Amino acid sequence: MMLNMTLTGEDSTQAPVLLAHGLFGSGKNLGGLARRLAETRRVISLDMRNHGDSFHDPDHSYPALAGDLAEIIRAQGGQADVLGHSMGGKAAMMLALTHPELVRRLAVLDIAPFAYGHTQTPLIDAMEAVDLRDLKLRSEADRRLGDYVDTPGVRAFLLQSLDLKSLPPRWKFNLATLREQMPTLVGWPSDAPKATFDGPVLVLAGAESDYVREPQVEAIRAHLPQAKIRFLAGSGHWLHADRPSEVADTVAEFFG
Repeated sequence: MMLNMTLTGEDSTQAPVLLAHGLFGSGKNLGGLARRLAETRRVISLDMRNHGDSFHDPDHSYPALAGDLAEIIRAQGGQADVLGHSMGGKAAMMLALTHPELVRRLAVLDIAPFAYGHTQTPLIDAMEAVDLRDLKLRSEADRRLGDYVDTPGVRAFLLQSLDLKSLPPRWKFNLATLREQMPTLVGWPSDAPKATFDGPVLVLAGAESDYVREPQVEAIRAHLPQAKIRFLAGSGHWLHADRPSEVADTVAEFFG
C-alpha cells in the first residue's frame, strides 16, 4: 500500500521534495517547510505508516519505513530531495543508504542513525487513558488529556491527530503497534549500510536538544561521512517550530 500524501507547489524541472515527519506527527507538521519549498518546487508531504491517514501495519522498522518512501519516489518520477525530522529523519537516512539512486540530496532535522535509550511509551499510555466517549470539542479533549500530559505544547501536538469526526472519536495512530515497536523505533539497525550514499547531506540540529551530541555525531560520520552538521542556537528538538524562517531558508538553499 502507498502512504497518504499531499502534493503542493508546481511541477518543475527539478526533482520533487519529499517531507517525512516524526513520531506522533503527520504530514501537516512540516507545513511551514512545505509552503516555503513549494514556492519553487513540487513538494510531497507524507503521513508515515501507522500515522495520520496512512495505512496501519505491524512492521514499523526503518527498512519498512524507507521502503514506503522509496515507493512514493518511484511513483513520482524516480528521484527526490528528501527531508526527515526525528523518526522521519531516520527513515530518510535509511532510504538514502539502501536506495541511494532515489535520493538527490538529503536533509535531516535533529536525529542521528543511532540507538537512543529513551522511550515515548508514556505518551501512548496518556492517549490510551483519555476517555474519548461523547467528546465533541478539542478544548474538552485538551482538558482530559491534561490529566496525563502537563505540557500544553505536547498536548496540542498530539491532539492534531485526534479525529473528532469519527464516531466515537479516535486517535489516528496505530498505538498498539507503536508501543510494541518502540524499541525498534528509538533504535537503529546494527546492520544498516554505511557510506553507501554519496550525495550531499545536511543535518540541522537544535543547540538545546540532546538528540545530536558527540556520540550521535560519530554515528552520523560513520554512516554519512560527507554530512555537514549545523547547530541552530535557541532551538530544541522541534527546531523547525523554534526557528521556522532560518530552517526553511537553510533547507531551501541546500535543496537549490
